[in-house]
Parts: sequence; C-alpha cells; structure tokens
Amino acid sequence: MAQTVPNVKRSVPNILITGTPGVGKSTLCAQLAEVTGLQWLEISKIAKDYNCLEEFDEVYQCPYLDEDKLLDGLEEVMCKGGNIVDYHCNELFPERWFDVVFVLRADNTVLYDRLTARGYTGKKLEDNVQCEIFQTILEEARASYKPEIVHELYSRTPNELQDNINRICLWIQNWLQDNST
Repeated sequence: MAQTVPNVKRSVPNILITGTPGVGKSTLCAQLAEVTGLQWLEISKIAKDYNCLEEFDEVYQCPYLDEDKLLDGLEEVMCKGGNIVDYHCNELFPERWFDVVFVLRADNTVLYDRLTARGYTGKKLEDNVQCEIFQTILEEARASYKPEIVHELYSRTPNELQDNINRICLWIQNWLQDNST
C-alpha cells in the first residue's frame, strides 16, 4: 500500500492525461511538457525503468503492473507538483495527486486505424476499441475524481491537438493565478 504523505500546498499543478491507448496521450504530453516546462511522467516507461512489472499477460501481450510499488515510488515527486502524468488507466492513482484530469477521446474508426498501425490485433484490439466506444476511461475518471476536475477532450486531428495544448496551457495559467497566494 502507498504511504501517505501529508498534504502540502503545491506551487505548480499536477495534471493527469488519460485515455484509451492510441488516443494521442503521449503526443500531447510530449508537446505540453515542452511548452510548459512541466515534467512528463510516462507511467509505462517509469514502470519498466523501476521494475514495477510482473508476469506477462499472453492475451493482451503486456506485463502486469505492480501498482503498489509504482505508487510508492511516485509519492514524493507527485507531492511536489509540476507533473504531467500520462497513463491509460486512471483509477489507481490517489485523488489528492491531481489538480485536473483530461481524458482524451477519439472516434472508434480513428482509434482502430491507429491501433492496427501499432500492431494491435485480436482481443487486445477489440477490447481497446470497445473501451473507447463505451467511454470506459471517461467513466472511470468521473468515478475516481471530483467531477469538476475531469475534462473530456477529443484528439482526432492535428488541429484538435493544438487546441488541446492551448486549452491546457490556459488552465495552467488560471491555476497558477488562483493559487499564487
């Protein structure tokens, strides 16, 4: 179980970017980190680098995540603030870590094309497309965090990517103004 660290007022926000694999999280986060100077925490990469992965799931062709080990390892950095967390799953993270949650979405046909280009096939492809159709990630975010901090963004085109970056930058600017005292 993750250790509890006392609530410390952060001087910069923590942002969660979540959504079904293939909706554009990493593309958005990389550009957002470059524009804002916030630290991009790519959870899949961190889990691999810090040995938070367990046995391999043959059906989905990926390892299982040791969630407790991951959360324990991230606690200190998250309490400091200034992070953009990029992960397809959101309900495992403590609510106290985030000031805002952006759920990226894409039409299922766009998503299907992106995932097949990545080599997704069979059950993995089918389940991820269904996850997007049924808004699973969005519903999990709404159930896991205060509704007023959860925002749905579409990520289908380069123009929408730029609009999303602009919208998040505006949100950061407003957060910094509201929390500068």
